[in-house]
Amino acid sequence: MSTIPDYPARAVVDLDAIRDNVRALRATAPTAQVMAVVKADAYGHGLAPAARAALAGGATWLGTAHGTEALAVRAAVGPEPRVLTWLYAPGAPFAELVREDVDIAVAAPWALDEVADGARAAGRTARVHLKVDTGLGRNGITPEDLPAVLDRAAALQADGALAVIGLMSHFAIADEPDDPSVKMQTHAFEDAIRIVEGAGMPLEVRHIANSAATLTNPAAHYDLVRPGIAVYGLSPVPHLGAPGDYGLRPAMTLEARLATVKRVPAGRGVSYGHFYTTTQDTVLGVIPLGYGDGIPRHASGGSLGPGGPVLVGGGVDDVAAPGTGLGTARVLRVAGRVCMDQVMLDLGPYAPEQAGDVVTLFGASDGLTRAGAPNAEDWAQAAGTISYEIVTRLGARVPRVYAGTAGRETA
Repeated sequence: MSTIPDYPARAVVDLDAIRDNVRALRATAPTAQVMAVVKADAYGHGLAPAARAALAGGATWLGTAHGTEALAVRAAVGPEPRVLTWLYAPGAPFAELVREDVDIAVAAPWALDEVADGARAAGRTARVHLKVDTGLGRNGITPEDLPAVLDRAAALQADGALAVIGLMSHFAIADEPDDPSVKMQTHAFEDAIRIVEGAGMPLEVRHIANSAATLTNPAAHYDLVRPGIAVYGLSPVPHLGAPGDYGLRPAMTLEARLATVKRVPAGRGVSYGHFYTTTQDTVLGVIPLGYGDGIPRHASGGSLGPGGPVLVGGGVDDVAAPGTGLGTARVLRVAGRVCMDQVMLDLGPYAPEQAGDVVTLFGASDGLTRAGAPNAEDWAQAAGTISYEIVTRLGARVPRVYAGTAGRETA
């Protein structure tokens, strides 16, 4: 681990892993194009580098939630790939989006006229994807509103202000592929396709598949799939398979240097509230990361729960296979309350670690049960959340350092 000035921790993002994950997703959905979703700073991995790496892996579309993200993506990757944005409020910068050749999803009746006004101001036709609510109950045009939306869209299309080129939706329970709602939403999406095309709007792309549906539901691939978390190598269906089962590998490794290592007696309370107490004379280590950096407070340990897992004493390759007792590295759990800037480990009475030694909170692993080393899903389990949140919530105070060559800008 190279020194990061003024900050003793870093997130290493493997751009080659992102590239290879997209290649694996293309192989899983060979009849569809791949839209790599890079919203929320590419799930915490860094928007521009991740977008370029995804394109290097064969993605032909990039997806964002907010318009500002779409404009940042366009500035980073140039004019070639298609870029889609789908979440905004009235007054969004539609003229700039159209001018920069960003596709815009329309999820509510009011948005049609605002997009059209933006297109007129930009002096070009807006490319629109209608987003229909097939059962998620979130953003999207309801079946009841769809006929009126199509009437208005047809008028604006005849006027040259916009062209309806796509239809999209989103599953509610794609991570349970046998759930009845998946079939129900698929039927509703098919109905919407027939209605839109029956209104004289032939569709260039139809898309509903997120990461889970891309990996588990070939019938939902249509013309385009929209994987998000899978692009970054984490399984959207951890109860069905680890990343490696789907040809994926996690792209982010979060590591830090121990700030303090000290010997304490048995019976010593550790961190706020003393929810962890040492049971023997031991060595405590302090990791200079906390909830101010996005480490979830719900991953506190001791009587508060299992605690987030941390790899100490070596790299992933040094970890013993589960149950073998071999290997130089070991996985320990957070001891006591996660603080704003630090978490504690009970390193054990014979710990050889010293201040400055590297520990890994999560990395490119299939997880504790498979590889004996933690990944983001293991932290999610400790905190009662999902891996998406673990990587996305990592704060700006943690520098991102990029490894690999995929998608790097050339001088």
